[in-house]
Amino acid sequence: MKTLLVILGPTASGKTGLAIDVAKQLKTEIISADSRQFYREVPKGTAAPSSEQLKTIRHHFVGQLSISDEYNVSRYEQEVISLLNEKFKTQDTIIMVGGSGLYIDAVCNGIDDLPDPDEKLRSQLNALLAKEGIEALQLKLKELDTVFYSQVDLNNPKRLLRAIEVCLQTGKPYSSQRLQTRKARNFNIVKIGLEIPRDELYERINRRTDEMIKNDWLEEARSVYPYKHLNSLNTVGFKELFKYISGEWDFNFAIEKIKTNTRRYAKRQMTWFKRDKEIHWFQSGDLENIFSFVSSYR
Repeated sequence: MKTLLVILGPTASGKTGLAIDVAKQLKTEIISADSRQFYREVPKGTAAPSSEQLKTIRHHFVGQLSISDEYNVSRYEQEVISLLNEKFKTQDTIIMVGGSGLYIDAVCNGIDDLPDPDEKLRSQLNALLAKEGIEALQLKLKELDTVFYSQVDLNNPKRLLRAIEVCLQTGKPYSSQRLQTRKARNFNIVKIGLEIPRDELYERINRRTDEMIKNDWLEEARSVYPYKHLNSLNTVGFKELFKYISGEWDFNFAIEKIKTNTRRYAKRQMTWFKRDKEIHWFQSGDLENIFSFVSSYR
């Protein structure tokens, strides 16, 4: 059988560089599973692969969307599976790399068969969010589904909106309708997770944030500021820079908040990944053992 090799881990753990090194060794291509890197207007603020890296190895699902495009994990699953079916005609192994756990799970396990969003209901919930803030969505979800409330990232309005929609449309808790059986895939799935000591990871996050700012991230944020209401820009980094641009925060405070919130995001990523017992964990930078492990699955 063909193999999908998944390289995952928290932000700033070195996934992109490792994936490129492995792709060179296997002479294969890379699928991004970083949902922030889908948007072409914001490569600097999403730490997307550089133009040189993109020339070195062919990447898919990097910069294929505009920030104004509607997109969801269901479409991602369908499009990735379609691409894999095509690529596996000529390749034995394809690499998927990223830190968006929901998107990785969608490809590896499938996602729930849930009702399509109701535009009228979505409009009402968006109005609630605009008027009363994310706290109103949090309270609404807690009333409807305490189980999912205890699991979801409560600062992600997109996830809150979707869960509330499903609860209201079906009359059942969202948590009770989540996928119970794994979808069959016609390829092997091998998962490699990158671990890194917390202090070192936090230092990497801080250093990368400073480097991104030096690399004109603020100018990129200014260019998309008129579209700050879009879900695609409701992410760590851009939210803080928008508050600086609007005059609400000063610059140094915004940068420190980016670093703090990125560290929190990395912690949530690891919490998500650690529940998956199929992941083979390696220390970031342990290339010899990683390459040896990959070779054993060829």
